[in-house]
Amino acid sequence: MTPKLDVFGIVVSDMARSVAFYRRLGLEFPDGAENEPHVEAQLGAGIRYALDTEETMRAFDSEWKRPSDGHLTGGAFHCESPQEVDRLYAELVEAGATRYKEPWDAFWGMRYAQLRDPDGTVIDLYAPLPE
Repeated sequence: MTPKLDVFGIVVSDMARSVAFYRRLGLEFPDGAENEPHVEAQLGAGIRYALDTEETMRAFDSEWKRPSDGHLTGGAFHCESPQEVDRLYAELVEAGATRYKEPWDAFWGMRYAQLRDPDGTVIDLYAPLPE
């Protein structure tokens, strides 16, 4: 069997806060996910986006530490339009996300923005620019 990407996951410090954040980005977690140490949302094509608490990580890797060099990457979310990039960026910042890079028109033809989730993981928002 050829290996295939099945789950993309990040580590969170506060599950309830992170579930609320990612629900604003359209991910669907089961009811009660806020109280679980591991949760998953279906992304399509059989791939899942998983959130694990720091405690979960330490349960099988007692030496685990949150990375502190550079920034973590937690995915890029395709928006319907450049206006949605701006709107969603503002909504997430108002809800407590940290600004990383304000929305801009990227040279590769997209409206792009970056912000940090509640644990500092960088999330990208993007949409193609009109031609």
